[in-house]
Amino acid sequence: MDLIDKLEPILIFGSILLGLILNNFPFVQTISPSLITIFLALMLFALFLDTPFSEIKQSFSNIKFTGISLLINFIWTPLFGYFLGNLFLNGNIDLFIGFVMLILTPCTDWYLIFTKMSKGNVPLSLSILPINLVLQLILLPVYLLIFFSNSNTIELIDLTKSLIIFIILPFIASLIVKYIFKNKPIKDKITSFFSNLQSIFLCIAIFGLFNTEANSLINNLDSIGILFIPIIIFFVINFLVDYVVARKNKFSYEDYASLTLTTLARNSPLALAIAISSFPHNELIAIALVIGPLIELPVLYIVSKILLKIRKTY
Repeated sequence: MDLIDKLEPILIFGSILLGLILNNFPFVQTISPSLITIFLALMLFALFLDTPFSEIKQSFSNIKFTGISLLINFIWTPLFGYFLGNLFLNGNIDLFIGFVMLILTPCTDWYLIFTKMSKGNVPLSLSILPINLVLQLILLPVYLLIFFSNSNTIELIDLTKSLIIFIILPFIASLIVKYIFKNKPIKDKITSFFSNLQSIFLCIAIFGLFNTEANSLINNLDSIGILFIPIIIFFVINFLVDYVVARKNKFSYEDYASLTLTTLARNSPLALAIAISSFPHNELIAIALVIGPLIELPVLYIVSKILLKIRKTY
């Protein structure tokens, strides 16, 4: 676990504070919206560059693990997330949408770190990454339309624009770079360079978001606090579901730990990129997605320690 990964919750929190502190500086406020767009696009370009899409077929080397993790991530979790959001956040449609977007996107980066910490099956977890990324890109807009098409909040044009800016263009750019730099050592150096900067790109975008939306955040602190309840319940219930499913299917401890981290960790940066462009006038949606990692990363650390204790008697 490298230093930037260890410090990511602190860096995110620091970016939020700095964005709020510099709220009254006109020059900073002028450039903040551009910082959000540019650095979220760069972050997703780095993510696509680092994702081995050619290895999707390896996801099916363990059919049972892949099938169960996909069912939990893309069938059970969206339905459970919508239920929790409807139960706790129905009075605030923006927070409701932000929470559901967070729940709909399985993680594609730091879950590997926590899998390693908990002595899980890292190669198996890595093999599921490309298919998780592809499916969430396809299913996120589908679920949003299914769940919220009647809310008068989602505009199909804005959703399409966000997919083009933050998904299609960075993805095409990553393919072009991979094609141009076919020489493996050079390609690996470029991939490593951008991969190491992913957290920095995210923090700059978060700084821009909170600098732009400081007043909205301050005026809605009470509402945002409600988010903690469904997020914590999601982690607790899914942790128990993973344990029961793994035991019933006779998973080894290593596969059980991998299943747990693969289905608990969420990919809030990707959802954040889509939210900012799809809902330009609903800032609480994006703010909800930034709050997510501040809760998630400490929880995943605790989960990895609990898994190590379970390992002794599994």
